[in-house]
Amino acid sequence: MRREPDTRHRRRKGDQTGQSMCRPMRGHRARSPGAAGSDAVMSTAGQRELWVEEPAKRRRMPDPVRTAAVRAVLIASLTLIQAMVATLCTLADSWLAFPMVLSSVASTVVATWGVLDVWVTRQVWNQRHGVISVPASTARRLRRERRHARRAARTGGRGAENIRARGGAGQLTHT
Repeated sequence: MRREPDTRHRRRKGDQTGQSMCRPMRGHRARSPGAAGSDAVMSTAGQRELWVEEPAKRRRMPDPVRTAAVRAVLIASLTLIQAMVATLCTLADSWLAFPMVLSSVASTVVATWGVLDVWVTRQVWNQRHGVISVPASTARRLRRERRHARRAARTGGRGAENIRARGGAGQLTHT
């Protein structure tokens, strides 16, 4: 009697994206001794699941970036196939070798454009939809410096106003 694999999966709370990675569980129980095919060996009561679903470690790429990446991969794979055909035609002394070499050079240019398209699309997406700021971010440091400069200007202005309000007649020092 053959044992069917357990296909049940658990979903963690808060996992709305449906992204997950499965990994085998470590330290699962060993089978109890018994005759092959007996109910004691085949029972699944009390055993842990073989696969546990975990959330993905990286976030999913945005749709335009993923589309550009798929396009770049397809173009690059076709370019590699074309280069292989050009190599084989050259080795076989076929008349098709020269046109294939020329077209594979053109395909290399197109594949380079495809990779650059992924990079540009990713940069545009980050610029339009915000970049996740990290504590060592340059933008955060610049904002912090500007905020401190504004505070220093405000507190400096308050001090001069307070001296004038006390009847200093516009003098900052008493001589």
